[in-house]
Amino acid sequence: MGGWLARVWACLLVGALLCASPACACDLPPGDTATVASVVDGETLELTDGRKVRLLGVKAPAAPLGWKGDEPWPFVADSKEALDRMTSGATVELRFDARREDRHGHVLAQVFLTQDGEPLWLQEALIAQGFARVYSLPDARACVGALLAAEREARAARRGLWRSWAYRVQDAGDPKRLGRLTRTYQLVEGTVHAVGEGRKLLYVNFAEDWHSDFTIMIERKSLARFEAEGLDLGQLAGKRVRVRGWLEWWNGPMIAASHPDQIEVLAPASGL
Repeated sequence: MGGWLARVWACLLVGALLCASPACACDLPPGDTATVASVVDGETLELTDGRKVRLLGVKAPAAPLGWKGDEPWPFVADSKEALDRMTSGATVELRFDARREDRHGHVLAQVFLTQDGEPLWLQEALIAQGFARVYSLPDARACVGALLAAEREARAARRGLWRSWAYRVQDAGDPKRLGRLTRTYQLVEGTVHAVGEGRKLLYVNFAEDWHSDFTIMIERKSLARFEAEGLDLGQLAGKRVRVRGWLEWWNGPMIAASHPDQIEVLAPASGL
């Protein structure tokens, strides 16, 4: 019996050690292997076989559309350089979620490699070091939970881009500033004033004047995704919430949310 128990404990220990690796944090089936030819930007690789790979689950720093400043936009070059350092000439493993391509024909994948003899999950490394933020898709959500955890730690430690004014979490109570940030990817945080319901849409409003306040807009057809993970959007009034997505203008600044990874319900004392 003692030998049997020893073998069981040995197996459990090996399993625990294996699951401390990045691969266990992103439990997708093994996929293609390929070699990196070059880095296009902070979230895109070009492979020697001609394919371009967009790093699934991350949004690298990028200047706002139409921006014509004299100085380089913060952390754009740093992000690309970090990705180049990690992947230059490397053989990588691509792991696929339900959606394998974006609308531009780029491959969508979680990317793994070995660096200095250790396994490296590329997306997690970029986010943990502050070279990217989490960017999830409704039909490719595997591994996002681990990336969000890495982002929270990097933000709390003010690593990389989290030191820059350009990527700070925005205040939902400042619609004028948010209005100047339309067509950019942002994290916005505030206390929900009320939740309104329409025939096709649900509106999470952050002030009394819904004609000009910041709003999260959710299509009714998407509600099942939130309910499946225990997020009752109709009960958000009075709660502090952080949302991520593309800022647009529709009766004030607005982010459209289509899946639960975009919305985090926070403790009341959480700061920006």
